[in-house]
Amino acid sequence: MAEIGLFPLGIVLLPTEFVPLHIFEDRYKELIGECLELGTEFGLVYADEDGVRDTGTQARVTEVLEEFDDGRLNIAVEGTERFRVTKLTRGRSFLTAEVEPVDEEWTEPDPEAVERALAAFRALATAVEAEPEEPEASSHRLAFELAANVDLVPDSKQELLELRSEQARLVLVADLLDAALVALLAARELDKRAKTNGSRLS
Repeated sequence: MAEIGLFPLGIVLLPTEFVPLHIFEDRYKELIGECLELGTEFGLVYADEDGVRDTGTQARVTEVLEEFDDGRLNIAVEGTERFRVTKLTRGRSFLTAEVEPVDEEWTEPDPEAVERALAAFRALATAVEAEPEEPEASSHRLAFELAANVDLVPDSKQELLELRSEQARLVLVADLLDAALVALLAARELDKRAKTNGSRLS
């Protein structure tokens, strides 16, 4: 089992996802500095009022965006592989743990699930007038690649992260994207009605 440094945050990092991070605490300056020096990865785990989750994603620093005189850093990281914490360890200023890969059920997803997820992604992209690069339908991490392009709440992303079959992930992603589209259209309708009511003459 590998031992890695952990970075608990109020966000979920998915495999293939890129996120910016601001590093300001001394212990995490040490962690990131070590990763940069040795070319290693750290583990990003979701933490909230319910505690730190056991399943997280390894993060690779892809770029140092800005370095401040006091040692603070703005960095960009990419999610690589998922892991499961088996044992917390001691001895460092930052949290460390022994981890193992997440057991994956390697079965081919249904073509219908693939197409539904892609269709939901296209519909949402059209609604927000965005043109993200569409992942390959044959990708074995298609669900993660689709979700990485959408602003989903952490609890939904964590649920996705913990699923062990691509079929199940694709079904969940399609549901989440459909729900995001419905919420977007409903918000637009409310905004439209509010503006109409506000412009009425008494």
